[in-house]
Amino acid sequence: MNANPMPRIMKQQKKSFSTRNETRRVKIRGVPIGGGTRVTVQSMLSVPTSDIERALGQIRELASAGCDIIRLAIRDRDAVEAFREIRSCVDLPLVADIHFDHRLAILAAEAGADKLRINPGNIGSDAKVREVASAALEYGIPIRIGVNAGSLPEKLARNEPTAEKMVEAARMEIEPLLESGFQDIVVSLKSHDPAMTIAANVLFAENFDLPLHIGVTEAGLPDVGAVRSAVGIGSLLISGIGDTIRVSLTGDPVEEVVVGKRILRACGLLKRGVELVSCPTCGRCRVDLIGVANEISRRLPQIEKYIQVAIMGCEVNGPGEAKMADVGIAGGNGYFLLFKKGKVIEKVPQEAVVERLLVEIEELAAVSDD
Repeated sequence: MNANPMPRIMKQQKKSFSTRNETRRVKIRGVPIGGGTRVTVQSMLSVPTSDIERALGQIRELASAGCDIIRLAIRDRDAVEAFREIRSCVDLPLVADIHFDHRLAILAAEAGADKLRINPGNIGSDAKVREVASAALEYGIPIRIGVNAGSLPEKLARNEPTAEKMVEAARMEIEPLLESGFQDIVVSLKSHDPAMTIAANVLFAENFDLPLHIGVTEAGLPDVGAVRSAVGIGSLLISGIGDTIRVSLTGDPVEEVVVGKRILRACGLLKRGVELVSCPTCGRCRVDLIGVANEISRRLPQIEKYIQVAIMGCEVNGPGEAKMADVGIAGGNGYFLLFKKGKVIEKVPQEAVVERLLVEIEELAAVSDD
């Protein structure tokens, strides 16, 4: 009998989880997408573009939440003129989202759009696509081909949508762009079904080197939508696929950015700000870990520096997790041991631990990495 059967049943890992799929690079107002650059987070305004004051207010909220790229719906010529004014007030990359009328895409490019988003299911003939490409070339902006399983081109819309149909829809739109000499293309293939979204993006990534904007469309209300998005987006990111993301939630778009950044952090692709590691608690816990964790989370400082903070409840996994974090606490009987850079530095009563830990976090944030 083989005393060590493990090697016989383990397959060799072909690609590291940290390996990114190789794609071309495009730039949106100086923000790169693809080519191995960081994965960016996008969202879309939920207010009409023509309501300039509300649009600007929502843009400021999204910017404060850390949104990298913001999309605005362009429904008509009034929205184009509003977009022009909004563009003059905002330095973030702005994407013009156009359906049905290719002329609006051309006008949006003239109005200062940093990227155009069109849908192969409804934008029209190849000739119209080439007109949009000509305008994008003139103004030096990329185009995103947005394929949605619910709005495929008529010739592909018969019967149920499939991953293969979604990729074919993208190919049908990409070819006239490439034939017209336009190459700054980003592609998205989205479905409400995370499994179909994953399959379509994997198939596309196997056949094209264009950067991918990934997301699960119509994911739902924030609680369910966050889970569906984490499954679809996270699975692709961990396999190395995806250059920019949008979490589609029925709610405040700021929540989309928050969830998107959490997904990136969980996939090891975001090393900014404070990351909390906390245990689920069990019968061994003899401190109010949930109360402490909630209070610390509520009062965490907004910083750019990456700091990992562990909040653990007992002596089983607590000391080990706290040692591995930059700073952490592990619970005892009514007290916590405070760890910093792997060493115990203090025993702190439960009632004082929140303030004490926040002091340590602030001190770490103030230390330069240089």
